[in-house]
Amino acid sequence: MERQCEMDRLDMQLDKPGEECGVFGAYDFDGGDVAPSIYYGLLGLQHRGQESCGIAVSDTGGPKGKVFCTKDMGLLNEVFTPDRLDNLKGDIGVGHVRYSTAGSSTRENAQPLVLNYVKGTLGLAHNGNLINAPVLRRELEYTGAIFQTTIDSEVIAYHIARQRLNTKSVEEAVARAMEKIKGAYSLIIMSPRKLIGARDPFGFRPLCIGKRDNTYFLASETCALDTIGAEHVRDVAPGEIVTISPEKGIESDTSMCISQDKHARCVFEYIYFARPDTLIDGMSVYHSRMQAGRFLAMDSPVEADLVVGVPESGNCAALGYSLQSGIPYGQAFVKNSYVGRTFIKPGQKSRESSVQVKLNVLKEAVDGKRIIMIDDSIVRGTTSDRIVRMLREAGAKEVHMRVSSPPFLWPCYFGTDVPAREQLIAYNRSVEEICRMIGADSLGYLRTERLPEIVGGRPICKGCFTGKYPMEPPAEDIRGEFEN
Repeated sequence: MERQCEMDRLDMQLDKPGEECGVFGAYDFDGGDVAPSIYYGLLGLQHRGQESCGIAVSDTGGPKGKVFCTKDMGLLNEVFTPDRLDNLKGDIGVGHVRYSTAGSSTRENAQPLVLNYVKGTLGLAHNGNLINAPVLRRELEYTGAIFQTTIDSEVIAYHIARQRLNTKSVEEAVARAMEKIKGAYSLIIMSPRKLIGARDPFGFRPLCIGKRDNTYFLASETCALDTIGAEHVRDVAPGEIVTISPEKGIESDTSMCISQDKHARCVFEYIYFARPDTLIDGMSVYHSRMQAGRFLAMDSPVEADLVVGVPESGNCAALGYSLQSGIPYGQAFVKNSYVGRTFIKPGQKSRESSVQVKLNVLKEAVDGKRIIMIDDSIVRGTTSDRIVRMLREAGAKEVHMRVSSPPFLWPCYFGTDVPAREQLIAYNRSVEEICRMIGADSLGYLRTERLPEIVGGRPICKGCFTGKYPMEPPAEDIRGEFEN
């Protein structure tokens, strides 16, 4: 039953890899309440996680260690009523939106996590996935730790709290914890008097710093800073720990940074996860997707009358394909924005219509035309055939599919919900076989060699396409429940 629910959830997302989580932190040096800014910042990150959300705040001028926290299952506008936001009084805080890649989708696993310990309190929000979480978790359990969740984020929180007992500062404790944890993580930690951001040495997940007047922010994406009218100061570098406090502003101690010879940003942040109006390490996501579309037009040309994108992440690549090829760009789909996390399909018959509930074809736009349809990925292929069929039923003469990423051939262990190889449509199948399965007239993928070009030469992780990971993958499958 649990496995079927997981299949339903993936089908509901139009067969896309699961979104990442989104993290957001704020510290108002003038003492103003930060909960409203965190709320609106998280709204700008809602695309990264739609299962649960939460905000934790503290008053640095009040009793040390007193934290107000609200979190629950659902979207931000479902969880945070005006009354709930009004009750979150504090000038420092951290927020989170969650999509589960490890651990159940339950209220207990919602973030931020708040720990009370000898040195006070810690509030933590985490985006990513640890590959050694099961080992670290068992070590902690055998030394008396009692876990309240099944998520790897609690393992991180425990290690920071334990290291804090033997260090002079919380940022030093974070640095020592980072020496033990392995994998992908962008962290925002709220201590009683400091806001701390940390990014793994490979830089898998994005994290940036913002400022508005005398308030400082940490966020997964720059679009969240735009939402609240904050200036983008800079990105947190891979392996860097940033401390924000009224005494020193933004501080980065190079002696605590974890140096790494090579970085490995998740290329799917640029292809799909991030919003197109975001900058990641100085690179425009919009530009990356446009470039992917241009390369598809160069490498997989075809004669057609109209180029269309599958909303939303296929649109930029479709525009790039159009500009490069000279074939007109148009809109073929209307997306129902109100069908999301809460859409329930009780049986197979309902499941078959799930794509049409989320997308509908503009018949006037495609009738009698040869269509090039651009999508960002094909994972299982459970919806691509239906979308192709919908275009044909609307009168399209030909449907040529182009994909702005290479074929998925391997699972991901670093926070992207890419399933086991046997469930991937590209596993042991040729492009021609996949084309026949989805019913398209032709099919073309972005070439793997093009990936560095679409991110301006920045080092990236291509493991899900090549099977070559930046670090040794775990011996046990850490993409599900830890207790399994």
